[in-house]
Amino acid sequence: MRKDVRILLVGEPKVGKTSLIMSLVGEEFPEEVPLRAEEITIPADVTPERVPTHIVDYSVKFFSLSPSHFFQANVICIVYAVNNKKSIEKVSFVYFTKHERVPLILVGNKSDLVEHSSMETILPIMNQYSEIETCVECSAKNLKNISELFYYAQKAVLHPTGPLYCPEEKEMMPACVKALTCIFKVSDMDNDGILNDTELNLFQRTCFNTPLAPQALEDVKNVVRRNMADGVQDNGLTLKGFLFLHTLFIQRGRHETTWTVLRRFGYDDDLELTQEYLFPPLKIPPDCTTELNHNAYLFLQSVFDKHDKDRDCALSPEELKDLFRVFPYMPWGPDVNNTVCTNEQGWITYQGYLSQWTLTTYLDVQRCLEYLGYLGYSIIAEQESQAAAITVTRNKRIDLQKKQTQRSVFRCSVFGAKGSGKSGFLQGFLGKLASCDPRSLMFTVSQLHEVLPDPDFLSEGDLSCDAVCLVYDISNPRSFEYCARVYKQYFLDSRTPCLVVGAKADLPEVRQQYSLSPLDFCRKHKLHAPQLFTCNTADAPSRDIYTKLTTMAMHSLPSRLICPPYPPVIAAVAHTYTKSKHRILA
Repeated sequence: MRKDVRILLVGEPKVGKTSLIMSLVGEEFPEEVPLRAEEITIPADVTPERVPTHIVDYSVKFFSLSPSHFFQANVICIVYAVNNKKSIEKVSFVYFTKHERVPLILVGNKSDLVEHSSMETILPIMNQYSEIETCVECSAKNLKNISELFYYAQKAVLHPTGPLYCPEEKEMMPACVKALTCIFKVSDMDNDGILNDTELNLFQRTCFNTPLAPQALEDVKNVVRRNMADGVQDNGLTLKGFLFLHTLFIQRGRHETTWTVLRRFGYDDDLELTQEYLFPPLKIPPDCTTELNHNAYLFLQSVFDKHDKDRDCALSPEELKDLFRVFPYMPWGPDVNNTVCTNEQGWITYQGYLSQWTLTTYLDVQRCLEYLGYLGYSIIAEQESQAAAITVTRNKRIDLQKKQTQRSVFRCSVFGAKGSGKSGFLQGFLGKLASCDPRSLMFTVSQLHEVLPDPDFLSEGDLSCDAVCLVYDISNPRSFEYCARVYKQYFLDSRTPCLVVGAKADLPEVRQQYSLSPLDFCRKHKLHAPQLFTCNTADAPSRDIYTKLTTMAMHSLPSRLICPPYPPVIAAVAHTYTKSKHRILA
């Protein structure tokens, strides 16, 4: 909703513009009328729409108005005298297309002086200009329709017809149909294409803060039945019936009903979801992470169940497409199938679906808020905004001090040279999850993140993790050198737990061309012994390594068996030396 409304009155001299304003404010016809009324502000608490309203009187001939007056006005009232044919004819000479388009109200003043209506003369003009919202005949002298005039002016701004309806075609605008279709799909809780009585009452309560009485509900459906054969099905309202009702509201001048629905679901005057709705404020202090809370997971579970029509605990491509039909774009590409759990057909499972939401929340919470907005989380869950779905964890330093954490999502960066087996290790992680009960939600989630091979171009995000996995190929003699280099360059003095993994353990192990063997390297730096891993086996990969990584991340346990007793200065010198040494070796 706008914060205020600015009304501009224009018209030929002596048509009664100033008198209309004076009669509204004084609630009686003024004995003396000034040449021009000063700008008047009506407080919000005395207006029907509860919005401050500014009324501006313009006394110069309206067809010579400067553009600035149009830019400042939210609605223009073109005043003519119903007893003056020339003032009516002048209305048709108004040329507004050079200026910013605003709603127009035709105001026929001095109706007390004639016994006939001017509507027959005005109708052709109304048909000529699509910007004209309505025409009101009134009288400043006997106060006829004065309040109604300014109410319609407010309404033309706050509940405009233009974005909703095309009078020439006598049907709703495409953008309005699209927005209402999304609203219907969000409100259709069981996704059967029908709004049953329970869903209609939830919709009514959500938008208008009151449920419909059973008889009123039946009356609404009867109206649709009489006018549209397929508007009601199985005693519920179909999408066609839902759209018909809103068309009827608009045709009968009840634009505010449709606008109330649109704005409750986050739409602005251009029928786009507002930034305030999609991205509500969410404060995230440094070193804190974001997670979905229990209520958010329940909501996402209901969304999954709503679209899993065959009840196979997986979303087929068509079911996934239907789920995201309320989005302006497809948020998940084909690559998602390679990063989360899928079934034998390659469809995203329930566990994979929740994992992707968990990942999005952790890495890009703003995008998560946007997605939840499209799905109508704040409306269906009856929350103030999507921010209510997010838990912001406490600072990681506090977890380290207390040696415990309340977090349930942890990030593990996986480093390794090209061809070392990182991808197999990651896929093994998914294979382990796929063997779990697909309807169970893990409260502890480990996010494995593969890092690009070049160790000199690691981002802050790559290094900002809860655990590190250093993967090397036991069959490649030069593979371990990369792991040693990354560890010394970035994690030697870090408290981030590190675990060395020897991949491709099904192949013969060869001697690594490095000054120390992987085992000796781990002993020297007080790390756990290298963990052997292979995904080239008929059985699912062992979950022991993933469990160990998760445990290390959860409890922030350094993987060193004994912390190195280096004083800070010596540690800095050693770190510099090893970096230089690796540059020479490279």
